[in-house]
Parts: sequence; C-alpha cells; structure tokens
Amino acid sequence: MFKLLIWIDKPEQPAAFEENWPEFLHQAETMPALRRESTSRVDSVLFGQAVPLMIHELFFDSLPDLHAAMASQAGQLAGKTLQRITGGRVSLLILQHTEDNLDHIRTYQG
Repeated sequence: MFKLLIWIDKPEQPAAFEENWPEFLHQAETMPALRRESTSRVDSVLFGQAVPLMIHELFFDSLPDLHAAMASQAGQLAGKTLQRITGGRVSLLILQHTEDNLDHIRTYQG
C-alpha cells in the first residue's frame, strides 16, 4: 500500500484555513482509487523545530494508483485548493505503507 502524506504547517490565517478545509476534503475524496484517508491534528511537538497543524494521509493500493489519482482532474483540483488554503505552507510525501497487527507483535513480546 502507498500513501500520500500531506504535512500542513500552521497557517498564517487559521480561521480561513479551517473554513476551507472541508472543500479540500470533498475534492480529495473523489480521487480515483482512493482506499481510505486519515487526518491527525498535532497536539504537541516533543522534539524538533517543526510547527505542524495536521497531517492528512490518502491511501492507495499501489504507487501507479497514487500517481494516477494525483494526475486526475480531482487530484489536480484538490492540489490547487490545498495550495490556496495553506498559502503554500504544506509538504507532500509519498510513502510505502505497511502495518503489523497486534497479535503478531505480541509473539515477540514474550
């Protein structure tokens, strides 16, 4: 599985960002082959200089699916909206995503 991780720094105009965030979400949710999404609002930074507001993740079955979604009309529109509402205070990362279930993890805990 692959995901597009969207790192959103604290915006200069927080109220305007919050007001327009649902517009981005609705556009992103129409991207082809999107499997799921996740939004995490940052509570606190324990170490480092980063000042993120939130991290949003869009999950796809494959890297080609992710690239096709970003190149799609819906992906292009969502990208433009994201740039507008964040004032460019955003970073995009493509990650290969794996998970392990708790039962498997417990086999190593003894």
